[in-house]
Amino acid sequence: MTNNDIFKKLRVAHKLRDDDIIKILELVDFRVSKSELGAFFRREDHPNYRECGDQILRNFLNGLIIHLRGPMPKKQNPKHKKSNN
Repeated sequence: MTNNDIFKKLRVAHKLRDDDIIKILELVDFRVSKSELGAFFRREDHPNYRECGDQILRNFLNGLIIHLRGPMPKKQNPKHKKSNN
């Protein structure tokens, strides 16, 4: 199974449109055009087919996590208060 297949299956499973995927990628500061995105979803024998690299799939998955769960809460450093008793 290729990255393109995984990307396609995630797109269908989450009922995502091109605009949704572009917004998800923007959540992790990754920019991609609609035409670039469309090239990933074409058949392999199509002249404009483009192989989906690991970086694109990784950024999409990270963006999808943020999209579904929301941003990670910031870690708070516990302040240890020492009492002078």
